Amino acid sequence: MPVKNFLSQEQKQRLQQALREEERPELRERVLMLLLMNEGKTYEQIAGFIGCSQRTVAYWCVHGDADNLESLKDKRKYSQRY
Repeated sequence: MPVKNFLSQEQKQRLQQALREEERPELRERVLMLLLMNEGKTYEQIAGFIGCSQRTVAYWCVHGDADNLESLKDKRKYSQRY
């Protein structure tokens, strides 16, 4: 069973603001994953709602840090060198 309400009120507000204001859809999706986890939704439920794999949800819920929105960026895109 997922842990419900693991985010502080401040973290939740910051994530909700990012969900409203973030221009990049992939970051909004990852923020939404954290917010849905906070509501007690399972990886399976979140994946079904968003339309992605459970593995993707698991990755971002484990590696995403509500205190550091930069942690929700896919660093693979930025580390490629030509």
